[in-house]
Amino acid sequence: MSGDALVTIAVSALVLGSLYAVMALGLAVVWSSLGIFNFAHGLFMTLGAYVAWQVAAGAGWGLWPGIVAAVAAAMAVGAVACELLVRPFLGRKDVVLVAVITTLAGATLIENGVLLAWGGRPKQLPPLATGTVNLFGAALSAHEAAIVAITPLILLAVWLFLGRTRLGAALRAVAQNHEAALLMGLPAARLYALAFALAAGLAAIAGIFLGAIRFMSPAMGGDPLLKAMVVVIFGGVARFAGPVVAAYLIGLIEAVSTYAIGLYWTPSVLFLFMIGTLMLRPQGLFGGARR
Repeated sequence: MSGDALVTIAVSALVLGSLYAVMALGLAVVWSSLGIFNFAHGLFMTLGAYVAWQVAAGAGWGLWPGIVAAVAAAMAVGAVACELLVRPFLGRKDVVLVAVITTLAGATLIENGVLLAWGGRPKQLPPLATGTVNLFGAALSAHEAAIVAITPLILLAVWLFLGRTRLGAALRAVAQNHEAALLMGLPAARLYALAFALAAGLAAIAGIFLGAIRFMSPAMGGDPLLKAMVVVIFGGVARFAGPVVAAYLIGLIEAVSTYAIGLYWTPSVLFLFMIGTLMLRPQGLFGGARR
């Protein structure tokens, strides 16, 4: 393998890892807080991308106002989704199975709502930045370079919120022990809605990143949801760094596999890693052992 190929793989892994980190972090927040898998997460990416497109291209106000509107809209829909799809069933023993059904129903509703509102014709967002950037000798678009630069700032902001604010501490407390949090007077229902809203906002940002790389469609959230699931399972959710480090590892695996065996077989390789992780370390590579 030549030096140029190694640089190309490394840069590709960096871009993919940045995308997957933003995708997976919101999914991990809901998973760690409520103990459920949110199948509507991919559709929050779709919703965010379309709202941003409507403001940026449809109304002509520019991309950055579109980003603000998209994140706000996704967070509002996420909080409502938690109240309607998850909160009524939290006391049930089969809440995990019920949440699969309700969030799948919510995903279908959002997808069809996007289809009715914007139609099925492909759309594309303007990039965060135009031109090309040379990174370690490999050329990539300025939009991808912006993703690589912005993602650590997003991760840092979420880490500071969860680890350095009273609201973040309350959210972590509810995630660690629901009953004890209730006894301490924490508003668990509102905190769960906050977790959904935060996850939806992160998903909207991921959708905006993707919407300028590939054409948008109402079903665009399906593949990112699968990648986010692989990342969360691979890294675990016991630590904040788990899904983040796993995102970049999965990005590296995907970049190497794409170079070595081609794009067609790469998803199979990723799912083999996921299955292997579930068999050998079901709590994830960075998750704590179950007691």
